[in-house]
Amino acid sequence: MSLLLDTPVMLWWAYDDRRLGEAARRAIATSERLFLSSVAVWEIEIKRALGKLRVDSDLREQALRSGFSGLALTLEHAEVAGRLPRHHGDPFDRALVAQAMCEKLTLVSADEALAAYDVPLLRP
Repeated sequence: MSLLLDTPVMLWWAYDDRRLGEAARRAIATSERLFLSSVAVWEIEIKRALGKLRVDSDLREQALRSGFSGLALTLEHAEVAGRLPRHHGDPFDRALVAQAMCEKLTLVSADEALAAYDVPLLRP
């Protein structure tokens, strides 16, 4: 299984937060491929700049050292995200859904609204 972690799950993984359940931890540890989206990094940096989030500045490097591959937002991803039904209003989450759809990845997310999309989900 290849996994794409949404932003909160990425933070829970990085900081060993107990909100990330044991089944999700096992799935991440045994995943064929792990992806960190440029969308998640962008969201984290925006929230950090606004003072809404305090995280280490090396989160991206930590993820890459741990075996995550970076996943850039492509033109195809942007097009698919823009065409998604409005089940979810957050553009970051919609971009992650589009990336998971286009790349055939399982999205790891606690966001219940994402279940309305045709994308494999793993609950943390």
